[in-house]
Amino acid sequence: MTDILILYYSRYGSTGKLAEQIARGVNAVDGCQARLRTVPAVSAATEATDAPVPDSGPPYASAADLTECDGLILGSPTRFGNMAAALKYFLDGTAGEWLSGALAGKPAGVFTSTSSLHGGQESTLLTMAVPLLHHGMLLVGVPYSEPALTETTTGGTPYGASHLARKQTDIELSDAECRVARALGKRVAETAHKLKRTG
Repeated sequence: MTDILILYYSRYGSTGKLAEQIARGVNAVDGCQARLRTVPAVSAATEATDAPVPDSGPPYASAADLTECDGLILGSPTRFGNMAAALKYFLDGTAGEWLSGALAGKPAGVFTSTSSLHGGQESTLLTMAVPLLHHGMLLVGVPYSEPALTETTTGGTPYGASHLARKQTDIELSDAECRVARALGKRVAETAHKLKRTG
C-alpha cells in the first residue's frame, strides 16, 4: 500500500475536519491509504506535559511516521499568517529526517483554516511549504481543473485546501471546501502511487 501521512494540528476542530476530507480523497485512490496523525499543543509553562496518547482523535506523530510515509499532507490553523506553534515545534525537531533525506522526493500538500476571509490562508499555506521544500519534497497543489476552486465563496486555493470558520464553533465545511480537500488528498495519493511504482 502507498501510505499518505496527513499530519496536522487542530485547536477547535476545523483543521481536523479538513484532514478527514483529505483522507477520504487519499482512500479513494486504489492502493493508497491515509494515516492521520496530530501533534500535541505547546505551552509557555515549562512543566506542562501532555499524555503520550491524545484523549481523542488520531495518535501523535512520530519520526517513524515521516520515514514510513510515501507522501505527506501538512495542516494547521492560521496564526498571524503562519502555521501554529505546535506544528512548527514538531517540524523543528525533524533535523534527523532532513539529514538522512527521509522525505526527499516524496510528494506533499498543505491545508489550513482561518477565522476571517483574508486571515492569512494563502500565506499560511506558502509558509508551511517552506520546510517541506527544505526536506526536498515535491509540492502538489490543486489545479483550476478542479471546479470547486472557481465555485467556492469560502475556502479553497490552488496552494492547498482551506476552510473559513468565521467563529471558533464554525467547523462545518462547505461543499466546495470538501471537494477541494478531497481533490488535494487524491492528487497527493496518485502522485505518490505513481512515484512508488516507477521508483
